[in-house]
Amino acid sequence: MRRNCFSQRMGFRCPLRSGGYLRMFTLTEVASLNDIQATYRILKPWWDVFMDYLAIIMLMVAIFAGTMQLTKDQVVCLPDPHTDKSENPCQKLTQPSDLESTSTSPSSTITAENVNRRSLKFGRPTNLEYQQYIFINQMCYHVALPWYSKYFPYLALIHTLILMVSSNFWFKYPKTSSKIEHFVSILGKCFESPWTTKALSETACEDSEENKQRFKTSVAKHLSTGSEEESPNSSTPMISRIGPKFSTEKPVIEVPSMTILDKKDGEQAKALFEKVRKFRAHVEDSDLIYKLYVVQTVIKTVKLTFILCYTLTFITSISFDHICEPDIEHLTGYANFCCTHNMAFMLQKLLISYITLICVYGLVCIHTLFWLFRRPLKEYSFEKVREESSFSDIPDVKNDFAFLLHMVDQYDQLYSKRFGVFLSEVSENKLRELSLNHEWTYEKLKQHVSRNPQEKQELHLFMLSGVPDAVFDVTELEVLKLELIPEAKIPAKISQVINLQELHLYHCPAKVEQTAFSFLRDHLRYLHIKFTDVAEIPTWVYLLKNLRELHLVGNLNSENNKMIALESLRELKHLKILHLKSNLTKVPSNVTDVAPHLTALLVHNDGTKLLVLNSLKKMINLTDLELHNCELERIPHAIFSLTNLQELDLKSNNIRTIEEVISFQHLKRLTCLKLWHNKIITIPSSISLVKNLELLYLSNNKLESLPAALFFLQKLRILDISHNSITIIPAEIASLQNLQQFAMTGNRVEVLPKQLFKCTKMRNLNVGQNCITSISDKISQLVQLTQLEVKGNCLDRLPAELVHCRLLKKSGLVVEDHLFDTLPPEVKDLINQDFNSTTTFGTGI
Repeated sequence: MRRNCFSQRMGFRCPLRSGGYLRMFTLTEVASLNDIQATYRILKPWWDVFMDYLAIIMLMVAIFAGTMQLTKDQVVCLPDPHTDKSENPCQKLTQPSDLESTSTSPSSTITAENVNRRSLKFGRPTNLEYQQYIFINQMCYHVALPWYSKYFPYLALIHTLILMVSSNFWFKYPKTSSKIEHFVSILGKCFESPWTTKALSETACEDSEENKQRFKTSVAKHLSTGSEEESPNSSTPMISRIGPKFSTEKPVIEVPSMTILDKKDGEQAKALFEKVRKFRAHVEDSDLIYKLYVVQTVIKTVKLTFILCYTLTFITSISFDHICEPDIEHLTGYANFCCTHNMAFMLQKLLISYITLICVYGLVCIHTLFWLFRRPLKEYSFEKVREESSFSDIPDVKNDFAFLLHMVDQYDQLYSKRFGVFLSEVSENKLRELSLNHEWTYEKLKQHVSRNPQEKQELHLFMLSGVPDAVFDVTELEVLKLELIPEAKIPAKISQVINLQELHLYHCPAKVEQTAFSFLRDHLRYLHIKFTDVAEIPTWVYLLKNLRELHLVGNLNSENNKMIALESLRELKHLKILHLKSNLTKVPSNVTDVAPHLTALLVHNDGTKLLVLNSLKKMINLTDLELHNCELERIPHAIFSLTNLQELDLKSNNIRTIEEVISFQHLKRLTCLKLWHNKIITIPSSISLVKNLELLYLSNNKLESLPAALFFLQKLRILDISHNSITIIPAEIASLQNLQQFAMTGNRVEVLPKQLFKCTKMRNLNVGQNCITSISDKISQLVQLTQLEVKGNCLDRLPAELVHCRLLKKSGLVVEDHLFDTLPPEVKDLINQDFNSTTTFGTGI
């Protein structure tokens, strides 16, 4: 049983010398100390794997030696009462025949009779009892046997366990294991992602002649006959944002046989891009994993050196023969004993094997250190991947991120190549484009097309990852709005949308292909751009030579925008209207210098005070000027130099006096003056000098009276004095024979003068929210009246003479219901009649 114990499965109970039983560790249990999750194998290069196997073999040696010691380790001693100290008593006693007869096999039985019989044979009777021999053997086991012979298996086991722990500590240390676990998880998902396969397959197909032919066939089938076909070998120029130069970008070759990712795979790929981005930002900040791996490798190398140093020293102390002097002569009568250690031969062989393994392990550790310090492992370049694929934007990484990728390369470089797909913005954009086109089909886009107030076909796309290709199949589009689309690209297919004349780019720095730019340059008339910084304005905008209107909404006055690039407006030869909604402190000279051809300038300043306006004098062709919310306190003198000015709008400023209005007499073409939403108290009499004025807006001021000179403006068609503090309407209003619209809502007027009703061309009369008590029957003279607002007054009835205002219908009569009921039934019936569409109206406003 004792001989066959080790040969059985380790873990069986084995009998000891003392008669008890010991349950040994199983090899599986001990080897579990070196068991790392299978997914971590991609971070274990060949030397780590080799060292793991060496550690397992060392572990087996240690366990085997320990098992042999526990089951067979014995020391057998014989006394020698006459031996000279100068000679070895074991040489006399251990003759071949003696060794044969005194075999210390565990299966043999030692008795005093046998020992005495053998002693008599050689002439040396001992007369010792059996128990005395056992006592002597035990004493000499501890006295004569070197300590290394007794503890070598346990030391080997401890050393091996320490090496195992050192090899795998970086997988267990909390500050590194979390990053490693996250990295391995992401790497595995990236490797298996369908998007990775698709992206690399497309790359592989780009250089294939067969697929180039497929591409040409696909283009011929899918593009309209009017669009330009481009060779797959040629690059697609894109207009850069740095200047009016064209950059090149490879066309994406779509292989017809490739399937589109389903929604689940697309969402998973999007999540992987976000995880990789966040993981990179987190891991690239430190090099803890690299340092820990270096430290544990150095520790293993130092420990192996230590093991070799002391092991080689004690290897010679393991021998079969030993002289024992246990100082028990008073118990046995003998002072010296000759002892044999039955495990000496086996331990020597196991120790030599162990040292050999240690030497090999040490060489591998030195190779690891050489690899660690020979190359810059804290930098990783995807140069090879960039050369082999179309993803030329894969960035190089550093620190722990780079080190982990170097480790992965030792396992399989394909992992890094597939992982690089998720570091590329080009790849991410391709995925977004693919998912976007899959989601936004032609049918779905058609449902979002609507008619705007100008009765134009309009499509508004908001917060998408890009512009769906199907947009350019909606050929009836006239207005396209792109809002918050950071990666917008306008392809050559836009040439199919032949009716497109208006484009809105709201926080959307769109890129345009060369063919698409040619189309926009020739067809685009109206462009609206909202931005945060001037750099967001696409530079191709300044090359749209046929552009008529340009609306820029954003910050043009920050410190970062001192060099505003609007001087490129010089190329917009046909630009007539420029709308700037910003926070300017002065009208940019580079606008006024290079845009003398402008006919309309609209500045909406959001409450920032506009200080300098002298540059306006250069805009000699200006016919329409709007300066809204510019905190102006007076009418700027520079305006009086604009001899072609026809309309002036100074809405929402702080103007208190308009004495400068006398200078308007030099503006012979001025027909519209809007001074509404200011703080004007009085109107000077000099306003009568602006004889060509036709439209005058003075609403939302602080007027208390109207000068008689105001009614000398014979050409006035619209007069708006709403929301002031006016109490009396002068009788001179009868002079305004061309007046078609008169608005005085929200004043303090009590009586409407009869002279007002002599303005027989009146079409709109708004006198609501006043203190009017009655309306004269002279209202019957206003035969062209289509809108009458009297709500909010002190009226008790409406005049029956409204029956003569045959164009006035219920929709144009704004009055309380109880007042409307005071009208005679025939009048109410006439007003309630549907509007006759065949009625001929006078000239409209």
